[in-house]
Amino acid sequence: MKATGVPAVNPTISARRAEAPREADLSGDPAAAITIITPSRRWFDWRLRQLWRYRDLISLFVWRDFVSVYKQTILGPAWHIIRPLITTLIFTVVFSRMAGLSTDGAPPFLFYMVGNVVWTYFSTSLDNTSKTFVANAALLGKVYFHRLVIPVSLVISNLIAFGIQVGILVVVMAIYVLSGVPLHTTTWIFVTPLLLVIMAGYALGGGIIVCAMTTRYRDLSHLVTFGLQLLMYLTPVIYPVSSIPERYRWAAYLNPLTPVFEGFRVGFLGVGTVTAAQLAASACVMLVILLAGTTLFTRVERVFMDTV
Repeated sequence: MKATGVPAVNPTISARRAEAPREADLSGDPAAAITIITPSRRWFDWRLRQLWRYRDLISLFVWRDFVSVYKQTILGPAWHIIRPLITTLIFTVVFSRMAGLSTDGAPPFLFYMVGNVVWTYFSTSLDNTSKTFVANAALLGKVYFHRLVIPVSLVISNLIAFGIQVGILVVVMAIYVLSGVPLHTTTWIFVTPLLLVIMAGYALGGGIIVCAMTTRYRDLSHLVTFGLQLLMYLTPVIYPVSSIPERYRWAAYLNPLTPVFEGFRVGFLGVGTVTAAQLAASACVMLVILLAGTTLFTRVERVFMDTV
């Protein structure tokens, strides 16, 4: 029997026609053919145009992810405000009051709040993205849609929380100014959207690399939390680069996240050391990680249901 009038909805599926054996042909027509459906095997089959066609589904997942995080909680979305404030307060007491770490002259609370808000977005996005296949195996095994829809929606939904926390940061900065504490914002604040795109690219690229590898090596899912904690101390989240001895400062910039965090602080507080060349190098590394992650992710999605 010959199928007609059925549109192809999945570009990852390539169809080839093969003549059916005579004895398997129930219609008795020796010219009858069957359709054999096989997955695409190209390495760079990213299907970005198809991903764009699923933008409505992305928006639904964004709303689902944002609402479900604190569903059935008393304070609900207010946790997006409470968590950074409490964490920043603890950082201020421990690292500024007790440890005496430098903040380059910026108010300690604001210094740690900027670093904490940016780090929370990055770490949450990477951690959630790295669990895409494992956390959504039941859904992905029932219906087809572009698999990158879920990690992309996670990165975007965390942007909502990031926006709320930046709004709280601006309010706290206004309180400091009204109380007579001078703050020095710079023109780097206009580069904030670019810094955010770079940070989102690192979270998405790194997350889908780990996600693809956890289909075979489940231990990686347990190492993500430990790795993020270690990476936080290797990134200038709780200290400025200027506090590192100058002869070792070059090692700090081997971490491609360093210019991003320094850029945020230079923009909002006027403290930090970052150049356009350092930021450009960080953006290039981000593109490499994102391209590698997308390629590996689309390669693994063909067979992940067999291993998850």
